[in-house]
Amino acid sequence: MTHATVKPQSSSAQKTLLQISNLSVRFGGLTALSRFNFSLDSGELVGLIGPNGAGKTTAFNVVTGVYAPSEGAVLLAGIQLAGRKPYRTNRLGVARTFQNIRLFGGLSVLDNVIVAFGQSLKHGFADVVLRTPRATRQERQCEEQAMDLLKTFALDDRADAPASSLAYGQQRRLEIARALATGPKVLLLDEPAAGMNPQEKRELMDLIRFIRDRFSLGIWLIEHDMQLVMGICERITVLDHGETIAVGTAQEVQNDQKVIDAYLGVEE
Repeated sequence: MTHATVKPQSSSAQKTLLQISNLSVRFGGLTALSRFNFSLDSGELVGLIGPNGAGKTTAFNVVTGVYAPSEGAVLLAGIQLAGRKPYRTNRLGVARTFQNIRLFGGLSVLDNVIVAFGQSLKHGFADVVLRTPRATRQERQCEEQAMDLLKTFALDDRADAPASSLAYGQQRRLEIARALATGPKVLLLDEPAAGMNPQEKRELMDLIRFIRDRFSLGIWLIEHDMQLVMGICERITVLDHGETIAVGTAQEVQNDQKVIDAYLGVEE
């Protein structure tokens, strides 16, 4: 996979980007997440694991504005995210992918990425209608950036193809590319390896590391593929029935009896 040069964020000392404090989410009488605490620094790659229904996607949905918390705070570089609409959260610097791929299937691969870059364009409706030099210049720059990003994800040769025509693994990569095009500080990946074959998973591991290193992002991922999680995450949080049962390195989590009993099990 080719890694092209894409405009990175400026390098800086590691700092806390995302801070979640005592977060609880209740749906009627059901507590989906209970007093959850979490932090993510710039340049960190952290995993969130646990059985189905543990509260993992609920945590992502609160951070991205899909759900409002029942209690607690969610701060991005000190700015409160809780209660904001998803598009406002994205503009502040949080992007995500989904367990079920959500591409614009009828649009080209290139246009899927251009749409994401488009949120940063400065020209208005009149500029577009009148085809002003500013609008033309920004649209050209947007297309160049999108193509550069597609090259990073080895999708540049499919730029004009409909997104729906891509193989499953390619669609996963395109969804990550589109999320990255919004210029996030924090990238949330919800089961990025789902549906991938072993070779695609190995390439994905390399790609996630590259994204983290190249863009100095904080990356938080949910994943059931333990080989991927244990292979790339510096720190892992484990949830079970909305409760945090372990936090630690891959080795610490693998050896934690609560995690073994609730999720990992014992190899026979």
